Amino acid sequence: MKANQINRILTKMKGELLPEQLNSLKVVLEDVLEDKSTLPCNPKNNRNLVNQFISAKRIEGCSKRTEEYYFSVLSFFGKTINSNICTVDTGKIRDYLINYQKINNCTNVTLDTIRRILSSFYKWLEEEDFILKSPMKRIHKIKTPTVLKPALSEEQIEVIRKTAAENSRNLAIIDILLSSGIRVSELVHLNRNSINLNSRTCIVLGKGSKQRETYFDVRTKIELENYLKTRKDKNRALFVASHKNSKNGIYKRLSVNSIEKMIREIGHKTDIENVHPHRFRRTMATKAIDKGMPIEQVQVLLGHAKIDTTLHYANVQQSNVRHSHQKYIC
Repeated sequence: MKANQINRILTKMKGELLPEQLNSLKVVLEDVLEDKSTLPCNPKNNRNLVNQFISAKRIEGCSKRTEEYYFSVLSFFGKTINSNICTVDTGKIRDYLINYQKINNCTNVTLDTIRRILSSFYKWLEEEDFILKSPMKRIHKIKTPTVLKPALSEEQIEVIRKTAAENSRNLAIIDILLSSGIRVSELVHLNRNSINLNSRTCIVLGKGSKQRETYFDVRTKIELENYLKTRKDKNRALFVASHKNSKNGIYKRLSVNSIEKMIREIGHKTDIENVHPHRFRRTMATKAIDKGMPIEQVQVLLGHAKIDTTLHYANVQQSNVRHSHQKYIC
């Protein structure tokens, strides 16, 4: 098959090239079309390529959590296929995705996330000339169901706030998440000098290490002031642990996991399902749109590069849709 392809190419180019050039072209074609599918698996080479890809993502500004997830997905992929990553074809990747879903009983949403990571990885391999063409180009987006994720109601918000009020720090965290819509990863990096209580603004470091200004309401300002009055330490972090570190005796900056755990515990106490930081962000976006804020401005507040992402975050109340229909259509 390979010899036939080479002969067909040489025959077509015979009238265009000199004999010496045809010989050179033949050597190149034989090298490029060499069948590498029988090469033995080289786990070390697979690991090196994954590590290089992760380094490239780090330079692009990916978060530590994203890096770790990419590494986990790609390492598992490399071990499972038991082949050289650079010689895997489209069919083998399709088989891998099908088997992955069967074994792990995961949803199409999770499976499409795996697909996107593999697509990003093979696109990088192609750009870096490790492969000629990405085998992921023929594997398209996996259809996923559209699930409406409801925002918190005003009553639920007050119940959560009342439960969190036992701790001034926790209440301040919930209020700033609700009023600013910032990510929990952005929240943990806030320093005291990141916020301006007078103007009720704060500078956050978003995805891709992009800074943006965001805003919070009067209630959040009051709760932040109450919390900061309780602080006796000199840590520049805006939010720190309630107790000193046993090793160095200082208050440690709160981590993403610590905040997520704290908010989950509040959710359990209130018997409200699915209470997590991201739901506060979705709630803020939904309220903003329902009150008439242009979607482009909500996009800026949330720090989204694409407006389509903002639309996924915000649920427009059906009652508002009906009111608008009566106003503009009827």
